[in-house]
Amino acid sequence: MKYRILGGVAATAMIATSALGEEVRVYNWSDYIDESLLEKFETETGIDLIYDVFDSNEVLETKMLAGGSGYDVVVPSGTFLQRQISAGAFQKLDKSKLTNIDNMWDVIDDRVSKYDPGNEYAINYMWGTTGLGVNINKVKEVLGDDAPIDSLALVLDPANMEKLAECGVQFLDAPAEMIPAALKFLGEDPDAQDPEIIAKAEPVLAAIAPFVQKFHSSEYINALANGDICVAFGWSGDILQARDRAAEADNGVEIEYYAPKEGALMWFDNMAIPVDAPNPDAAHKFLNFIMDAQNMAAASNYVYYANGNKASQEFLVEDVIGDTAIYPDAATLENLYTTSPYAPKVQRVVTRLWTKVKSGT
Repeated sequence: MKYRILGGVAATAMIATSALGEEVRVYNWSDYIDESLLEKFETETGIDLIYDVFDSNEVLETKMLAGGSGYDVVVPSGTFLQRQISAGAFQKLDKSKLTNIDNMWDVIDDRVSKYDPGNEYAINYMWGTTGLGVNINKVKEVLGDDAPIDSLALVLDPANMEKLAECGVQFLDAPAEMIPAALKFLGEDPDAQDPEIIAKAEPVLAAIAPFVQKFHSSEYINALANGDICVAFGWSGDILQARDRAAEADNGVEIEYYAPKEGALMWFDNMAIPVDAPNPDAAHKFLNFIMDAQNMAAASNYVYYANGNKASQEFLVEDVIGDTAIYPDAATLENLYTTSPYAPKVQRVVTRLWTKVKSGT
């Protein structure tokens, strides 16, 4: 018995041809778990695990809203979770089967309840912030010692970006994260739902887009770690992975993560069970396994993300629990914002805006 990590096409083929033993099919973000946990789950439960990966909420949402995804557990972020709950894509959790649910952290549950009232449909897996990954030496070489490394101005001021283009900048391909950041930079409400307010983000993003080497939601990790780029606007845990890969390689690349001083988006990745999951009983077993304090700690210790499991904190390594870039101090937490999902008409405005920014038209 061996868990299988698959890409989308391969996963479809595997689902069609898999043996008839009990299986659980999990669809999670790429590079987002200690793979030894997948083996441990199979050993402890006797359930075969098919583990497929994606790298954007949009990819997951397309599958969820089409129905018949074939997955038992999926991992949407907060605003996408809320929209998919409204669309009837998930089933309520049977908490009688989740004996480890008392391990969860009420502070995070409270914030996630904005998207999932009563925490009825999902458990939090990881959470973090969206911000700036900076190759300190390269950026100071290009912009000088007073470079605004902890400010949105680093990447949203065209004068800075024109110079940083020499050493390479990559952005998340995530309009639901980048547009709120541009609005925050302008002093507007990052959770604005009014298309006229949202439109104010377009000139900001269009002005710096020509200097962005790539819009992609995972490639910046290695690019930053290898010194191929000097700045990434990305997810905190990814940037901290890049920092640690660079340190392990001892390649002279020094990476730091900054939640922008103007305020950073706080995001939540949550495990939920599709309404048409082939094996909801095994899905609950997988969620309960993940909520075990030591298992959740092993996941965080591997990916360097904060998690929503309070009981896991005693098992976290000091590099994780003691790092304020992962578990922010109270003042930083106070300065974080969350966003709501866009209504369908507004979502179309956002999608068009983002397409224009990326294409330069």
